Amino acid sequence: MEGNSTTTANTTSTFMVTKPGCQRQCGNLTVPYPFGIGLGSGCSIEPWFEINCNTSYNPPKAFMTTGNIQILDITESQMRISNVVASKCYNQSGGLIHENTASSDLDTSPFTFSDTANKFTVIGCDDLALISGSDVRNFTSGCVSLCSKSEDILDGYCSGIGCCQTSIPKGLKKYITSLGTLQNHTEVWSFDPCSYAFVGEQDRFTFHGASDFSDPSFMNKTMATIPLVLDWVIGNLSCVEAQNSNTLGCQQNSYCIDSDIGFGGYRCSCNNGYEGNPYLRPGCKDINECADPNNNPCNGTCINTLGSYNCSCPHGYYGDGRKDGRGCIAESSQFPVIKFSLGLSLGFLSLLVAITWLYFSIKKRKLIKLREKFFQQNGGLLLKQQVTSNEGGAESTKVFTAEELERATNNYAADRILGRGGYGTVYKGVLSDQRVVAIKKSRIMDESQIEQFINEVVILMQVNHRNVVKLLGCCLETEVPLLVYEYVSSGTLFQHIHNKSGTSWLSWENRLRIASEAAGTLSYLHSATSMPIIHRDVKSANILLDENYTTKISDFGASRLVPLDQTQVTTLVQGTLGYLDPEYFHTSQLTEKSDVYSFGVVLAELLTGKKPLCMERSQEERNLATYFIMAVKENRLFQILEPRVIREGTLEQLQTVAELVKRCLNLTGEERPTMKEVAMELEGLRKFTKHPWVQQQSHEEAVGLINEASDLYTVSINTSSGGTSGQYSLDSSSILPLINNLR
Repeated sequence: MEGNSTTTANTTSTFMVTKPGCQRQCGNLTVPYPFGIGLGSGCSIEPWFEINCNTSYNPPKAFMTTGNIQILDITESQMRISNVVASKCYNQSGGLIHENTASSDLDTSPFTFSDTANKFTVIGCDDLALISGSDVRNFTSGCVSLCSKSEDILDGYCSGIGCCQTSIPKGLKKYITSLGTLQNHTEVWSFDPCSYAFVGEQDRFTFHGASDFSDPSFMNKTMATIPLVLDWVIGNLSCVEAQNSNTLGCQQNSYCIDSDIGFGGYRCSCNNGYEGNPYLRPGCKDINECADPNNNPCNGTCINTLGSYNCSCPHGYYGDGRKDGRGCIAESSQFPVIKFSLGLSLGFLSLLVAITWLYFSIKKRKLIKLREKFFQQNGGLLLKQQVTSNEGGAESTKVFTAEELERATNNYAADRILGRGGYGTVYKGVLSDQRVVAIKKSRIMDESQIEQFINEVVILMQVNHRNVVKLLGCCLETEVPLLVYEYVSSGTLFQHIHNKSGTSWLSWENRLRIASEAAGTLSYLHSATSMPIIHRDVKSANILLDENYTTKISDFGASRLVPLDQTQVTTLVQGTLGYLDPEYFHTSQLTEKSDVYSFGVVLAELLTGKKPLCMERSQEERNLATYFIMAVKENRLFQILEPRVIREGTLEQLQTVAELVKRCLNLTGEERPTMKEVAMELEGLRKFTKHPWVQQQSHEEAVGLINEASDLYTVSINTSSGGTSGQYSLDSSSILPLINNLR
């Protein structure tokens, strides 16, 4: 009906009512119930909704009950509060001259940071920022903002060049922001000496490009103009629980809305046709839609009812009387509706079957043409040419139809999802011949990469290695191509390493076998295929284990082919934080040594049982690669290894593998070994006699062994392909606590 916008505005204004006898205003802020001004005044529904009005300011300012968080605005479902900004500023030589951290903690409150209204934003040209949640919402996310010159920065665009934004999860109550830099702003200092990161209302922020970098008051302006938006609810009970306990705050003519964040709590809202504050007695009041003659919803006579209204036409007219309906029509102009409708229905019924048949025929023909379009668009003809030109290709390549894969996945049902990644969703499917397969449905397909995609599919179909997840075929009849792989049943190496209840079989011998098989497979991809393949996302989550716990390398969604006449390719940086090669991240130059670095992190993960990146660990231990290298350099290797690895591995094996990890994690790619060298060294270690260096000796024998080891195990270990050697010393003070723990 007409006047809906006015009604909505009136409903909002009628909500802004304070509990009788309580202060309504604090400066420019109107405080509606269930909020109330005054600590312990009884003007709010509960202590967290009490507002401290500080009159020392002119005009006065409202603050939350604890801390110095200023309240800027309150609506029926949200509250806006003052913001905090993390910042770092550097001098021309890269020295840190200013640092400000940013965090917020509403852990015990009924408030959460709105995931729909807020964004995490990073401003700078040489910066990586992380936002970490804890307790109720334990997560870590990040955003990278890079640029080399001010001319590259575009006003109004926050897509990674000078400005980057990412979402926050639903139900976040606590977060901390960390700022990092790649080169301490030394390359961009002339136009960008500082970096900033903050969580704030996305509709209030506009990126102004290089002018934001040079503005010394940017942080203060941001805190003053870009608030944090909170979603609020009452208590931690659901509507049913609050009603059963006689604590429900919703009054008459209102209904209860459960919180959708999973922590309990509820809000109240007036029923349709009512307005007011649903938390205050006697509840919401009826809206008299007929009261305003300028917004009368009826053409005829308007009659108000509780929660609604009725329209009636005067004598001599017919119709529903509503302005948004048929209104009132004079009976003299009445058309013989009944007779006309009966005649029309006979003709309509006779055409209905024919029209229905024609509709479905056209729809089926359009579907066939659309699938033909997708087949050609996704490189179907090119794939046929490639298959025909490759000897035996027609026998090994299977091009599935869209119907086959829809039946195999029960039309891509949610219960068939095996996992989701950055490149798509993987479904479990059962083909018509009862083969169980994994079907990967990509998110997007860049038309400029079709030829490269088809070449990659053909090559991967020809890869016949027992430790590579076999690519069985593809489907090109959908908007994005679908890839069909063999199904691997026993999960990922990441799950077995970090799930303590499932590591009983993961002995040192099995860890060494898995590492050797994975290294041999990557070596095969780098050097034994017709065109070298760089995996680009080597991590324990992409190393699968079949029913016999045999290693299977998977997920080639980020992989790249390297022409035989090249040793490196330039690509957009892709990969997983914690495993990502720093040299590749810095230069965008992808080489085979990038896979070597990532595999080195997997080896460190197998040795220590620790995750590659964990914000819950101390600053020193947060990045496993850095922590492992420091432990080796400082002769603290055996303090970070997993106890089972120490018990079952020989001293020589552990030292050799640790040194191999150190070489793989070298920051300079040229100084890392090749995957072939890594595979040969791991396979050689598997052939060593498996005698633990500490067995069931008495304590006195163990101490004697330590004293002997302090002299015997100061050894020279080859640390690079160039033959440079370094010493690794073990003394009794570092090994004795380890022996006592193993006893």
